[in-house]
Amino acid sequence: MLGPGYLVTGSLGPGPTAAQVLQAGVADDLRKLPFMTSAVMEVFGVSGCRVTRCGYTGEDGVEVCQEVVWGQYRAQDACEGLGVCGTGSFPSALWCFIQISVPVAGAVHLATAILKNPEVKLAGLAARDTLRLEAGLCLYGNDIDEHTTPVEGGLSWTLGKRRRAAMDFPGAKVIVPQLKGRVQRRRVGLMCEGAPMRAHSPILNMEGTKIGTVTSGCPSPSLKKNVAMGYVPCEYSRPGTMLLVEVRRKQQMAVVSKMPFVPTNYYTLK
Repeated sequence: MLGPGYLVTGSLGPGPTAAQVLQAGVADDLRKLPFMTSAVMEVFGVSGCRVTRCGYTGEDGVEVCQEVVWGQYRAQDACEGLGVCGTGSFPSALWCFIQISVPVAGAVHLATAILKNPEVKLAGLAARDTLRLEAGLCLYGNDIDEHTTPVEGGLSWTLGKRRRAAMDFPGAKVIVPQLKGRVQRRRVGLMCEGAPMRAHSPILNMEGTKIGTVTSGCPSPSLKKNVAMGYVPCEYSRPGTMLLVEVRRKQQMAVVSKMPFVPTNYYTLK
């Protein structure tokens, strides 16, 4: 979250009105700022802020970074200054994730200005983790790591045609043949009712043989069902395939499902 001379002070989103909330505090036209682009501007009177249209949730949102030259405070300090703190719950359609590592005076001023809008609520990392899972986005260390190839992880779209042809990237001798053939396992989405699936829950075929492991899982507030992702052999990766998942030593039915579980809403220029 840290960059040369910059620290993240907060991210606003996700939600259909995230940009509208921030627009009230900036002179720049945020309609000209599409997904994964950024610009430096004044935000609610705080100069030198870099606003980036991004967020790891599958929804529209922005991150605000403020240039600092001294001092470092914990997010808890600033939240205590506001009389609030982030939690894992998120009752509304718009949340404000405040990640504060700047002089308290500046951070509190910015957070207070944003929180004056009644649509904005503070929320913690558990809320963001639920959203990224609904969007089918990987968490490094859980769903992908240094032993996972892009093909296994369903991330082949990250490899451009030129790189595939040139084979000039680390692991190309293993990854390029996988693109043209089959892999032993694939990351899949899973959906079930009953107890929620969690990381490390065993995935079994209908005969009860363990064939894989859940890497991330939680209840989906949007779908009112439990969602998860994990790795299974290719022959079990087709959407609609019925499997079993062991939760708290009990087996329950699960179905391989397409991801994202909830459609994404990234902002792009029309």
